[in-house]
Amino acid sequence: MPGALAATLALAGCGAGGGGVTETRPEPPTTLTLVSPDLTDGGQLPARFTCDGAGARPALRWSRPPKGARELALVVADPDAPGATFVHWTVFGLAPRVRRLGPAALPRGAAQGRNGFGAAGWGAPCPPQGGGRHRYVFSIYWLRRPSGLPAGADSATVLRVLAGRAGGQGTLTATYERGG
Repeated sequence: MPGALAATLALAGCGAGGGGVTETRPEPPTTLTLVSPDLTDGGQLPARFTCDGAGARPALRWSRPPKGARELALVVADPDAPGATFVHWTVFGLAPRVRRLGPAALPRGAAQGRNGFGAAGWGAPCPPQGGGRHRYVFSIYWLRRPSGLPAGADSATVLRVLAGRAGGQGTLTATYERGG
């Protein structure tokens, strides 16, 4: 159970007189560490990853999920979009052994959902000109059960399934603003 207290283990003593030592060990973390060679957490999203540049997607790496993980999923969203959170990318069906996504092909077995633009795959950030600084939150989730999501699933369905199956997550946030 995420956040539960660690089990207490009694270790047998050595030599005459013995005696036990009680040691508390933490459970595996439920959070993952998400990093990128292309981004700095809290830093500015380079223009090459936006509609003002090539619209490329950044490379991402994350820490190993706990043994109970059955699948990994990624969501990239802009919570500052006008009206509602705008989803730029969803990837699911990632095997727990996968530790990165490059700028090109997805790992075997992974699939992409539809983004807020209505297309499957990465939708480059493109905030309104003069609309202020937007945050782009990259979130990697480990799931307790496989998602069962089909390729091209809409972002609302992806988010609903992840909410019910996620055991933990890691985030990386970058910002971007287009001049007015």
